[in-house]
Amino acid sequence: MLGAIAGDIIGSVYENHPIKTEVFELFSPRCTFTDDTVLTVALADAVLQGQDYGQTMKEYYRRYPRAGYGGSFHRWARSKDSKPYNSWGNGAAMRISPVGFAYDTLEEVLARAEAFTSITHNHPEGVKGAQAVAAAVFLARKGNSKAEIKAFTEERFGYDLSMSLARIRPGYRFDVSCQGTVPPAIIAFLESAGFVDAVRKAVSLGGDSDTLACITGSIAHAFYGPLPEDVVQRVYGILDDRLGEVTKAFMKAFVEA
Repeated sequence: MLGAIAGDIIGSVYENHPIKTEVFELFSPRCTFTDDTVLTVALADAVLQGQDYGQTMKEYYRRYPRAGYGGSFHRWARSKDSKPYNSWGNGAAMRISPVGFAYDTLEEVLARAEAFTSITHNHPEGVKGAQAVAAAVFLARKGNSKAEIKAFTEERFGYDLSMSLARIRPGYRFDVSCQGTVPPAIIAFLESAGFVDAVRKAVSLGGDSDTLACITGSIAHAFYGPLPEDVVQRVYGILDDRLGEVTKAFMKAFVEA
């Protein structure tokens, strides 16, 4: 989970100023957390407390109303009606990583990912994207190889993970869909040599960089293990007290135990 937050923070600078290189300052002075972090921590909080995730998201939205949410989520969070809005957006996949860490069977991970996602993103592509990321996190933390994670993702979800980043990068553009975000984010993880390298590769695609790096970072964290200490310290230095405390509690309960 901390890897997802680190990816969001590192990628935040380049969301509106895309780059096509892996060589950049990892933590720019302008780095901040975005809606990716807020809603990831909200899910972690809901899991820890056994609370309704929809209501928890609305509570976090009120605490952090200017974190960069999409228009449809703004309308949903402000409304008294909590019906889902059939979204296929990548917000489904960016916030789901706690599920991959918190549950102990693949079947439960897939079921929980669908349940938590369908609160807002009940379009089949939204559900599929979230399940793919949660499953990749789960498989990574359980010791599966990259080849096994790739094979499962392609077979279960029908994503094509055969293209290289070198082929994807030149023509890749900002894409808010799950189907346009999740596969390249997973490929960035598959080609990586470590956590920081994975995040750099995700950002270098030049698209929705904070969300790409958030997704890639979540899987890389599960696969490679504890983040470099300097990254951990920078992340907690950027989070406020509420976000930091919930993240530490979740990490202690489900990741570091």
